[in-house]
Amino acid sequence: MPRVKRFTIEDGNYHILSRGHNRQRIFHNDADFEKYLELLKINKQKCGVKIHHYSLMSNHIHIILNSPTGKALTKMMRGVNQNYAQYYRKKYGGCGYIWQDRFKSFLIENGRYLLISGRYVEINSVIAGLTKLPESYSWSSYRVYAFGEKNDIIEPNPEYLGLAENIKTRQKLYREFVMDGIKEKEMRSEERFFRQGVFGSKEFTEQLIHKGLSQKWSHSGHPWKKNTKK
Repeated sequence: MPRVKRFTIEDGNYHILSRGHNRQRIFHNDADFEKYLELLKINKQKCGVKIHHYSLMSNHIHIILNSPTGKALTKMMRGVNQNYAQYYRKKYGGCGYIWQDRFKSFLIENGRYLLISGRYVEINSVIAGLTKLPESYSWSSYRVYAFGEKNDIIEPNPEYLGLAENIKTRQKLYREFVMDGIKEKEMRSEERFFRQGVFGSKEFTEQLIHKGLSQKWSHSGHPWKKNTKK
């Protein structure tokens, strides 16, 4: 069965999700995480993609980014994941796939939706029970926003910059915003957007469906039936 063509838009914001094959580990030590980030930096520069947030977990990755075109998005992620797979096999041996199918992409509306998506990504380590505080996890972009840590990969989320003019105030507001997300257990409530393929207002979602977006999964776990009514 042929793959469904990826739905993309120009100057689009995306939540990228890529898992290890059969959800197996893809990062075993610090060097592995560092290699993936190195590849991310190289390829995002080549493709003109802006990385706003990321979180690398042991068996999957989350990235919030802005891409000028769908072609640039695919080129960047293909370059990162293929090169990492080569690195992984050279280091650990074995054969077969490293990644579980192709990466998944979910469109995000501008405004608060983009900031919420960044928060969602950066609290993964807390929700997974790996750490009690997001700043204790080394492989996410959280400390860039919360404490001003330098990071050559990140280009600031424009919605974050709008929180306040003063840098310290902005960082404080973001820390509070993230803690609110942890208290609300936001990660579980947002899983539905992975099935819908888009995170945004009803109007934004309807506009994308009109342009050709096919929603992916229903809450029951079955594919959405295409609406044939005009």
